[in-house]
Amino acid sequence: MPKRSITITDTHDGWLKAQVASGQYRSESEVISDLIREQQQRDAGIEAIRLAMAEDDQCGPGTPTPEAVKTAVQGRLRKQ
Repeated sequence: MPKRSITITDTHDGWLKAQVASGQYRSESEVISDLIREQQQRDAGIEAIRLAMAEDDQCGPGTPTPEAVKTAVQGRLRKQ
């Protein structure tokens, strides 16, 4: 695995250490990896919404219900 060296604020360092001390994570690297995974999932969700909106624009006039948009987005996320 590649190694990285990063600089963080004292506040962020304290937060990282608290996450490990809570027992939820075994290391600070694990906390960082989890944060990256969460951001990737958020990014994928946003992209799924953008794609659903672009498809809707191509379908012409009409207003999808919020439930229809939610269903379309969930379907895209399951495919990933």
